Amino acid sequence: MKIKLMSFNIQHARNYNYPDEDRIDIGLTANVIASQGADIVGLNEVRGAGEDTAKYTDQAKEIAALIGYNYYFAPAINIEHHGLYGNALLSRFPITDGEIIAVPDPEDRVHGRGFETRCILKAVVNTAKPLTIFVTHFGLNPSEADNAASTAVQALADSNSPKVLMGDFNLLPESPILDRIRIAMADTADMLNTLKFSYPSDNPIKKIDYIFVSDDIKVVEADIPAVIASDHRPHTAVIEI
Repeated sequence: MKIKLMSFNIQHARNYNYPDEDRIDIGLTANVIASQGADIVGLNEVRGAGEDTAKYTDQAKEIAALIGYNYYFAPAINIEHHGLYGNALLSRFPITDGEIIAVPDPEDRVHGRGFETRCILKAVVNTAKPLTIFVTHFGLNPSEADNAASTAVQALADSNSPKVLMGDFNLLPESPILDRIRIAMADTADMLNTLKFSYPSDNPIKKIDYIFVSDDIKVVEADIPAVIASDHRPHTAVIEI
């Protein structure tokens, strides 16, 4: 059975084609997913409904409704006046056993330096052979990324295969923090014919988005399509289980 995966940091569905505006475009985000034919999608920077409901709605629910998918939302934080914020999973297949795994804040956390509490979404997608899916968004600071990687490795070790880990890791491919993940998982980007970047979407200069799979999953192909919707380009991979 072939399945197309997508990892996509949607930047709260902000339309990056209008860089000077904070234009929220749920329809554009849904169209990207539909046009790529993705079956299972991990989303980062997803908003839940906030006090300003004209701007921030239950984005995972709305995107899922537009394309007829199931969804699970895993908030990491609650932004004052703006509601919940975190990761989401969309799937053409049923989703069960949803769980939010907290990433511990680093001990050297200092407010005002870009630190942000993070989490890992864990859920089972019931394809012909159930897939355990992890969706995460690593922090920008090295101590945050180190904590997130350690949490991810432990979660992977505690979970049944086959499994997928995807998201915006905010790390370049050569980062040693990724080494501990590569010990347990294969990087689907190894299937790219040429080096492709994912950020920023209009003129990408670095790859910070990833899809990792367990060794019992066959990777058929991978891509980072030239799509400008969010500030990140989506990362896709076709797998066979």
